[in-house]
Amino acid sequence: MKDHVYKIQQARTKQHVTHTSTAIPKKGTIHQPLNHFDRKNDKTIPQSINPNGLETENLRDLSSQQALADLAVFHHYISQRFSLSYKNTWISFGGSYAGALSAWLRGKFPHLIYGAVASSAPVQAQLDFSSYNRVVGYSLMNEAVGGSKKCVAEVKGVFAAVEAALQMGNEVEVGKDFGCCETPFKPEDKAELLQSLADIFMGTVQYNEEGVAFTITEICDIMTNKSEQNGQKQEAYDRLVKLAAMYRAREKVPCLDVSHEKLVADLSNTTATSSYRQWFYQTCTEFGFFQTCEDTSCPFSHMLTIRSQTELCSRIFDIPQDRLPVHIDFTNQYYGGNRPQTSRVLYVNGNIDPWTELSVVWNDTMVDNDRVILIDGTAHCMDMNSDKSMDKPALHQARKEIGRRVAMWLKSAALAP
Repeated sequence: MKDHVYKIQQARTKQHVTHTSTAIPKKGTIHQPLNHFDRKNDKTIPQSINPNGLETENLRDLSSQQALADLAVFHHYISQRFSLSYKNTWISFGGSYAGALSAWLRGKFPHLIYGAVASSAPVQAQLDFSSYNRVVGYSLMNEAVGGSKKCVAEVKGVFAAVEAALQMGNEVEVGKDFGCCETPFKPEDKAELLQSLADIFMGTVQYNEEGVAFTITEICDIMTNKSEQNGQKQEAYDRLVKLAAMYRAREKVPCLDVSHEKLVADLSNTTATSSYRQWFYQTCTEFGFFQTCEDTSCPFSHMLTIRSQTELCSRIFDIPQDRLPVHIDFTNQYYGGNRPQTSRVLYVNGNIDPWTELSVVWNDTMVDNDRVILIDGTAHCMDMNSDKSMDKPALHQARKEIGRRVAMWLKSAALAP
């Protein structure tokens, strides 16, 4: 996803993990978010990056393995700081990438972590994550969350129309219609425009009803509304133009950035405050997760290819494209992919979340027969939000079940010798 969409995703993730300080509440627990921890100061402080830390040669230690090693050091420090012993039980929590880290922490350090909750955790690395957009299509079709077959048909049709207009030499008109920052003359800029438009739908599905620009209901209402405007029936192309304008207004984006060279420049920036460069580095070295649109199930443009995304790895980080599958295979072998041989790890997912495709969604009778909670009609990390009266009953129930499982773990740990 583009940098603006990535920043929205990061903001949502921070809401799931941010608290004010290290503390010992009345129940005798220590609750510390790790993205804000500093051993010299128990209070929350801003994160910082070492000088020249984002230079490619200095990113070599940026890996999930190093993150887990850091967490083990954190465990040691906190144990000393609060005079904890082996009788004090540790439970890890995380959502999205942090959810995968939570699961892997339990898997790699079972003597330190007694149990783990992994929400919307993509534990299966995958180079070509084409199933992401397949789930987006299914979710836009799901009537229970406001979608419809008609909605998906309109989306597929309008992306074909936009792509055709770009290929027929109407770049100036299309660029003006969608409020582009520059005219998409180059093939790679045309692909960036189509990606930016697809991101509106992708972000809506991933964070449905979580406070992003649109819900699935709203976006499908717009795309299927054939009301007359100025005496003429509004076509799907016009409705997508309207949707893009609403998106820019709601997200305070002055124009759609469609310059591929600017994307390369942003990812090459070693002084940026955004973590976009760091995350992209990890997709090249560990995870893949490239969301493509080359099969028939994708409702967007087939110009969104695996090659167009992986070539950025070689251009920005000098990582050969043919090495990426090796990196992905290692990650899955090291952690176990979506069939991990671990116990007391609870995988929580919403069934309209595209990332569910890379998580654990079935119970394994040979390892742990009670490790999955799949929440009907909910999206990414929704179980980590506070209870709201309008939440679906399945979501209320899931949060209660998570609490019950954690309480059961704590009880069993207390009874252990």
